[in-house]
Amino acid sequence: MNKKVAVVILNWNGKHYLEKFLPSICASTYPNLEIVVGDNASTDGSVDFLIENHPTIRIIRFQQNYGFAEGYNRALQEIAADYFVLLNSDVSVTPNWIESMITFMETDTNIAAAQPKILAFHQPTCFEHAGAAGGYMDWLGYPFCAGRVLDTIEIDHGQYNQNTEVFWASGAALFIRSVAWEKVGGFDGDFFAHMEEIDLCWRLKQWGYMIGYCAQSHVFHVGGGTLQKENPFKTYLNFRNNLMMLQKNLPLFQAIYIIFLRLWLDLLAWMRFIWIGQRKDAWAINKAHAHFFRDFKKTAMKRKAVKRKTVTNGVYRASIIWAYFVLGKRTFDQLNPKKWR
Repeated sequence: MNKKVAVVILNWNGKHYLEKFLPSICASTYPNLEIVVGDNASTDGSVDFLIENHPTIRIIRFQQNYGFAEGYNRALQEIAADYFVLLNSDVSVTPNWIESMITFMETDTNIAAAQPKILAFHQPTCFEHAGAAGGYMDWLGYPFCAGRVLDTIEIDHGQYNQNTEVFWASGAALFIRSVAWEKVGGFDGDFFAHMEEIDLCWRLKQWGYMIGYCAQSHVFHVGGGTLQKENPFKTYLNFRNNLMMLQKNLPLFQAIYIIFLRLWLDLLAWMRFIWIGQRKDAWAINKAHAHFFRDFKKTAMKRKAVKRKTVTNGVYRASIIWAYFVLGKRTFDQLNPKKWR
């Protein structure tokens, strides 16, 4: 394999993860490989640790924390490779994890980005929340995964061992062709973190590319390495970024209609947070809406850079919320097969 691959880890105060997981990454056997750490102004000694213990790893140092999205944008500007691998610092890899992915992506040059099977580090027989066996979206813009529908995590017993096209690939272990990354302009830096990979994959699909899932490669992800699952800032980012993504990528009248519905559904989520006593998360929704409308004009301007094309592959033409909470469809294989197109 002569394609150059750059594994790029964006780090922010993750020294403990670098200590734990870098050895498995450095043991990768792919022949044309560069490992790079982009450091978002860590204060925990991460850079000193890398210099002392991994002198062959290239370090790109930033003077401030640019977040996940803009941090990767800036790091990848300084790297030359055929494929970028955006890898979270809390991921343990397996033998041939790169070889399997590159072999898969080289079978079709139209595959712009892809992910491996992502399993939970602490429960290795289960899928991991952030990616599982590939990402999908319902017609209202709610993301979910094969192997993980909302909060239900499946045990991996080989049910998703077929390579397939998906709607989005997880940013926890994202393989992407550098030419495709550059064509669509990388991540939207205004996202800061969360859902930036879904927005990226959506834009790639609108350019006519495919997003893939490769079952022959698998990694183990701790999850919540920077922001824990229960975190008001994460709630804020998820609600704000989802609305921004819909505004950017949907056709105009569809965007107006769906965003109107989503605002009412977000109100139900707000009421639920109040009911269960998570008032900080409820306030995070308020803040997300305020900032969405504050930046509405700015986001609208970004629509001009999006190649407008209706995308249907990987979109569930029904509500995943209705299917999950009302119909009791808790796993991916229980979803109505007639609603895919």
